[in-house]
Amino acid sequence: MEKKNSGTVGVKEIARLANVSIGTVDRVLNNRVGVSEKTKAKILKIIEELNYQPNIFARRLASKKKLRFATLIPQVSEETTYWEAPLQGIKQAANEIKDFGIEVITFFFDQNNKESFKTSASKIASGEFDGVLMAPMFEEESTAFIEQCNHQKIPLVFINSDIPGFNNLCYIGPNLYQSGYLSAHIVNYLSPSTKKTLIVNISKEIDLHHHLLRKEEGFRNYFEQNGHSNELTKIDIQQTDYPHIKQKLADQLKKDRYDVVFVTNSRVATVARYFDENKIEGIKLIGYDFLEDNIHYLKNKTIDFLICQKPQEQGYKGVMSLYDHLVLNANIEKEQFMPIDIITRENFQYYSN
Repeated sequence: MEKKNSGTVGVKEIARLANVSIGTVDRVLNNRVGVSEKTKAKILKIIEELNYQPNIFARRLASKKKLRFATLIPQVSEETTYWEAPLQGIKQAANEIKDFGIEVITFFFDQNNKESFKTSASKIASGEFDGVLMAPMFEEESTAFIEQCNHQKIPLVFINSDIPGFNNLCYIGPNLYQSGYLSAHIVNYLSPSTKKTLIVNISKEIDLHHHLLRKEEGFRNYFEQNGHSNELTKIDIQQTDYPHIKQKLADQLKKDRYDVVFVTNSRVATVARYFDENKIEGIKLIGYDFLEDNIHYLKNKTIDFLICQKPQEQGYKGVMSLYDHLVLNANIEKEQFMPIDIITRENFQYYSN
């Protein structure tokens, strides 16, 4: 049978060709019971031959059922504006699907305060939501919330960092381990194996920040697996205000001389600021994320490389995965890894989050 344009084919035409009622076709389209396997197969064959695409807009309006999605991400702070990008992606997706009767409500937490995460998670758990997008930040608290959502059969999408082993719908973000591994590969080009590298983790809840630890694991394993003897030192800076970071860096750089500093998150600009203020030269600096402050220090040659992983696209794809799953009944790919992009002062002007 010749395929027709999907815009000219409707349920009535399918029913006519299958010699069944419109209601029978509707039951097949919505995967409801009450249709024999033989009739169902006949209708599905006609649908395929006609290249029929259901009018999702009309179906959503006819159902009169509202869907509510919750998103749980860190709030933008003075310390880092990273989460502005995923938020913009979430807003973009929310705007695209609002006419289908879907409401997206965003909840925030302070990424330096696990109690704020628990408070927002509690509001979502009691809010009768149909789907949740979240950025797992504190491992213990995230695990408790995930288990609660699983118990309530609420589909979950993770962005930015993953906690393996849970029944989430999907993860959208960087391959954290490979991200750290790639960073070590860059370090190996910048610094011969006989030289020294300082790993800097800047976060109040270091031990609970799963994504930082996975990056560090990949970073260290690169040298172990490739037989390099690059000497690695790590410092955890758990008070994230600039005066404290400044003091910790000063103390560490007095102890030893490093050839490369690797900052495991978007706060690399604070290290670059310290380098600039104290006219520290001869140390290569690598960090994460396409942020205004980071680009400033990339342009002035204080930061050498930024590793970027499309945070705005993560937010957008996260919401749309819930939509595809709950509205279109589509199969969702379990792991949707973002590209790991290397940004330099030569190519940053061509890059977009």
